[in-house]
Amino acid sequence: MRERRICGVDFDNTIVTYDELLAAIAHERGLLDSVIPATKRMIRDKIRRLPDGEIEWQKCQALLYGSRIREARLSDGVSAFFQLCRAHEIPVYIISHKSEYSRYDATGTNLRDAAVGWMAAHNFFGPGGFGLTRDVVYFAGTRQEKTARLTALRCTDFIDDLEETFLEESFPANVRRILYEPGRESPPPAGVKLMKSWQEISDYFFGGN
Repeated sequence: MRERRICGVDFDNTIVTYDELLAAIAHERGLLDSVIPATKRMIRDKIRRLPDGEIEWQKCQALLYGSRIREARLSDGVSAFFQLCRAHEIPVYIISHKSEYSRYDATGTNLRDAAVGWMAAHNFFGPGGFGLTRDVVYFAGTRQEKTARLTALRCTDFIDDLEETFLEESFPANVRRILYEPGRESPPPAGVKLMKSWQEISDYFFGGN
């Protein structure tokens, strides 16, 4: 019998991309000399090397994930992947490690509500868009809670931009690990498949059809 696939997908920097928005915010805050094309990881590392860099980085994150999230972009190829999953009747769950609030956010924005609002604005919910419902979106307060959720949902595959998720001791051994990191040059950890585009992910799931 053919395996019934159940796909779990991370949210931040996987479904949604913040690279351009992060560069703009960092420039506005005087942390970058110019708005330059760069990945989130490159910008993050540069900010963290500044005086009080870790705090500045968390302030940028608070804006990215909160009051400025509406400016963030849907990652290229995500729409096609979700539509293919729908056509092939593959259940998809969005499972995100995300706090409700940031202590560095002066607006007091609920970060989880902001993420759901962004998804709604990008047609994730309802029959006219990706066909998802709000009850397939889960938020976890810790990485361990995140892995417990994907275990409980019986995911066969999980897509995430952070290798730390897959290196978590509680990550289930029987779940295929797909690392989505477009700018990565180094090889992924053992047992992790590196995918640099959503087109590559779609081809992996659906054989290029």
